[in-house]
Amino acid sequence: MFKNESIDFIIISFTLFSYLAFMKYFISLQIILIPLFLFARQLRDSVAIIPQPVSIVQNGGWYTLSKNTVVEISAANVQVEAVARMFVDRAAPATGYIFPIKKRTLISSNSIRFMLDEKEFKLLRAEGYRLSVSAKGISVIASRPAGLFYGMQSLMQLFSPDIESKIKVNKKVWSLPIVEILDYPRFVWRGLMLDVARHFFDKEQVKHFIDDMVKYKFNLLHLHLTDDDGWRIEIKSLPLLTKIGAWRPEKTGNYTFFETPKDSEPNNYGGYFTQEDIKEIVEYAGKNFVNVLPEIDVPGHSLAAISAYNYLASTTGNFRPCSGDTVMIWPDNGDKFYARYDNSLCAGKEEVFDFLDKVFSEVATLFPFEYIHAGGDEGAMNFWEKSEDIKALMKREGLSNLTEVQNYFSRRVEKIINSRGKKMIGWDEILEGGLNPSTAIMSWRGTKGGIAASARKHEVVFSPSSYAYLNFMQGDKVCEPPVYKAKLLKTVYETEPLPEGVDPKYVKGVQGNLWSEQIYTYRHLQYMAWPRAFAIAELAWTPAKRKNYPEFIRRVEDHFNRYNFSQTKFSPGIYDPLFFVENGKDGILNVIMETQIDGLDLHYSFDNSFPDNFYPRYNGKTVVPKDATFLKVISYRNGKPIGRMITISIAELKNRLL
Repeated sequence: MFKNESIDFIIISFTLFSYLAFMKYFISLQIILIPLFLFARQLRDSVAIIPQPVSIVQNGGWYTLSKNTVVEISAANVQVEAVARMFVDRAAPATGYIFPIKKRTLISSNSIRFMLDEKEFKLLRAEGYRLSVSAKGISVIASRPAGLFYGMQSLMQLFSPDIESKIKVNKKVWSLPIVEILDYPRFVWRGLMLDVARHFFDKEQVKHFIDDMVKYKFNLLHLHLTDDDGWRIEIKSLPLLTKIGAWRPEKTGNYTFFETPKDSEPNNYGGYFTQEDIKEIVEYAGKNFVNVLPEIDVPGHSLAAISAYNYLASTTGNFRPCSGDTVMIWPDNGDKFYARYDNSLCAGKEEVFDFLDKVFSEVATLFPFEYIHAGGDEGAMNFWEKSEDIKALMKREGLSNLTEVQNYFSRRVEKIINSRGKKMIGWDEILEGGLNPSTAIMSWRGTKGGIAASARKHEVVFSPSSYAYLNFMQGDKVCEPPVYKAKLLKTVYETEPLPEGVDPKYVKGVQGNLWSEQIYTYRHLQYMAWPRAFAIAELAWTPAKRKNYPEFIRRVEDHFNRYNFSQTKFSPGIYDPLFFVENGKDGILNVIMETQIDGLDLHYSFDNSFPDNFYPRYNGKTVVPKDATFLKVISYRNGKPIGRMITISIAELKNRLL
């Protein structure tokens, strides 16, 4: 076999020995590396902060809390102590620990420290922070109390999801991963708008909303206080606004498509904030480093105000707040929208501006924030066209069309608001009015208004319906509460909030808007807000280069677990398929199903039974059997159901071909 068997034997023996030695080494290396790999993965997966910080450096190991852990503050500062108290109160229910708060300047072990350092202001500004977790303790450092507050929010998110439990969790160890975090916001305006006009949410619910939003570093609550459907703020000099304008007949179902209420139907639904309620909300928000922006939407969307004081309208008649029937008509042929009822304040009546002076005077005293929102959107002009008062105004002021009338109105409102020591902000329609540079623009009809506003040196907040409207459907319409259109989480997240052509130095920030026409309860409000508001939070806080959608989804799912513990409702829409249809050969219908995230298996049936993971798995286009009437689909991951059971009729699929 071999020419020199002895030499060959030696070579074979050496080779075998080397191989065995290598395999022993390799196996030993695996024994060492596999746990390290699993540990690194566990450590990586344990950090799921939303919004994503500027920088996270993860190191091996954990810090473990105990009943002897102490919370320290470095200065006798009321706000710093309040932040420390919030942390203690947040951690107590689940852990069972009530950490003492001590004022110290000495660094001790087994402590959680909240410290102000003025030298950090240059980098961190007012809202940034450094968060350090070591084996011996935790420190949160900021230049201002607001930074400590946001550092505390990130600290809470380093805990496992069960920290959100409202009752004590039966576990022996509460540990946090060792990390170094440097963080500060991209924008100073990080807002959410809550529409309390279409459906009323009381002060306790508004406080709950503030609690929800500050966990994700939002710092601006925009309250949409007035609309056709209700007037929600007490104006003492105009008591009928809340006596009449805050109430309407109660109806339940598909809002905006109800029958017009009969005169005999009682006004038994609604509510409003007293001025004491407003003060309480503003104070509560302030303690959570949130500014509150009030909106009085004029001249359009004013049916509730006109119902209280009929002289505000351009026409005469009996008015009542909208109860869910159609007020505005939006023709499909592209013609200009118009109103069925006179819902615009008459710009030709001086009494209207006297009315607004009273309203904005009282509003200005209640809200310390520098801006008041004056609306200005979707002003129907069909009743203005017939008004003798408007015609007289146009002749008197030399106005050539109704757009110039609205511009005149906006300038008058601006003067009133400015006279009360406030600056005006409004929807992008007001940009046409030749306003002062101090007036800010909220760009909702896409981004063109914001780009144009920055060119004219107006400050801008971007809240376009293309990504920032949180009242739209979150998945396929077959499984979502019906609204005008869908807006998916991925669409929101992957948007760049600074559009091409805008001057960034005039962009104050980003805001998500939650309109409540179809939102009757606080639970459904949560369903519509989360998780899409997570994406808005990340647009507003996180540097663009740090954004990554698959990694974001990992963190979102961690927060779903947190919400299960805190009993917060959220949309599971990311687990459900979207349905698309195309014609195949010989009239065969092909169904295409897409998912918002990777890693899902879709199982389906056409036989009217409920599929599970033993049913066919979708793997591309699926042919609809000739006599089928329904398609049922459910999503699985790793052999377990994760999505909802969805039923879509074949008739609906055929309609999508049109």
